[in-house]
Amino acid sequence: MFNKILIANRGEIAARVIRTCQRLNVKTVAVYSEADQHAPYVEMADESYLIGKPRVNESYLNIEKILKVAEESGAEAIHPGYGLLSENAEFARKVEEAGIVFIGPDAGVIAQMGDKIAARNEMKRAGVPIIPGTEEAIASVEEAQSVAQSFGYPVMLKATAGGGGIGMQAVYNDEELEKAFEGNSKRAKAFFGNGEMFIEKLIENPRHIEIQVLADHHGNAVYLFERECSIQRRHQKVVEEAPSPVLSEKTRQEMGESAMKAVQTLGYKNAGTIEFLVDDEENYYFLEMNTRLQVEHPVTEEITGTDLVEQQLKVAFGEKLTLKQNDLTIQGHAIEVRIYAEDPNTFYPSPGQLTKLVLPEGEGIRHEVAVKGDSQVTPFYDPMIAKLIAYGETREEAIERLTKAIHEYEIEGIKSNLTMLKRIITHDKFKEGETKTTFIQDYYLPTLTNQ
Repeated sequence: MFNKILIANRGEIAARVIRTCQRLNVKTVAVYSEADQHAPYVEMADESYLIGKPRVNESYLNIEKILKVAEESGAEAIHPGYGLLSENAEFARKVEEAGIVFIGPDAGVIAQMGDKIAARNEMKRAGVPIIPGTEEAIASVEEAQSVAQSFGYPVMLKATAGGGGIGMQAVYNDEELEKAFEGNSKRAKAFFGNGEMFIEKLIENPRHIEIQVLADHHGNAVYLFERECSIQRRHQKVVEEAPSPVLSEKTRQEMGESAMKAVQTLGYKNAGTIEFLVDDEENYYFLEMNTRLQVEHPVTEEITGTDLVEQQLKVAFGEKLTLKQNDLTIQGHAIEVRIYAEDPNTFYPSPGQLTKLVLPEGEGIRHEVAVKGDSQVTPFYDPMIAKLIAYGETREEAIERLTKAIHEYEIEGIKSNLTMLKRIITHDKFKEGETKTTFIQDYYLPTLTNQ
């Protein structure tokens, strides 16, 4: 195993990686900005290096600074976490060129899957079902309208280099498309340096279900079943669970086999996720591939008894997977909620000074925490405070434990989305497994107008 790795990330994911490294006796190197100098993960790491001012382009996105720390510290490998540089092909390439191991797939695959059109075409080649859509970027509003008319409205307008819902919008007629095209293209250009757009037929009211995969450098690969991630606000996940409350065993196996086709076609290595949209008839369509660890990975760990970070490290070190597909089984049920510093009525970030943070304890309860009780939640980064995960032998038991824990959670000093999460997980439709992508707009937003 590696002697020392650098974690090119921050917050709860940095702390998460450090915990596994501590168990494996791997030394850790943290990097931090001026805004994060008192963050828990900085204190947890064996070594910590200041790399710049709070803004990400001056710190966590500064490839040269991170590589300099890796060299100075003697880190043999870099774990990118998720977000920030985790799916940056240039970063992966420069890490490799520096003679350091990148804990993830190679730069070429990252680049290929980062371009949504290229990813769609590659999945089509692999025999994975894809949503009807364009095979090249759209050059103009007029072309977009012509394509949309050929598919039939509604359609989904997407940025080719998008992520996190940025540059993505459902449109229902020519007028909406004209307004959306320019605005989303500009936004994508600002966030990703690429304003190209494409169009897919809109799958209305679907479920968002993803398959976790692992693959080594010796031709071995497995899928660790699915996660249901349908409850979202602004196309960003809020509640995730494993397994899906509705997926049949037949569809589960078919989706897993499709994910394995993708892995084989790409020559993929390390951990990754194949995301699908699933309709009421359990027809499934490729959405995108995330070439990294996911925020919601703990629910998979809970139902499979697998430490995904440990598996990432072992694969990157060159070890063979010891996991066998026939030996993997779903054990119980796990649900994760993301706790954010945000206004539950507007979903806008609500940075500020935390004055109290109480994490409930109990059987089947797990926390992934980004802050302390006296932390400053800054406006510079994602406003996640923590993730709360509940495990039970059944979905009902997991919901019961989650409900108890979330009502015992205490956050003071700033606004949080605890109120929203309480309403979601106690809603009859959630308990019934009706967790589609329109859940918040159908069942949560109407409660705000009745306050």
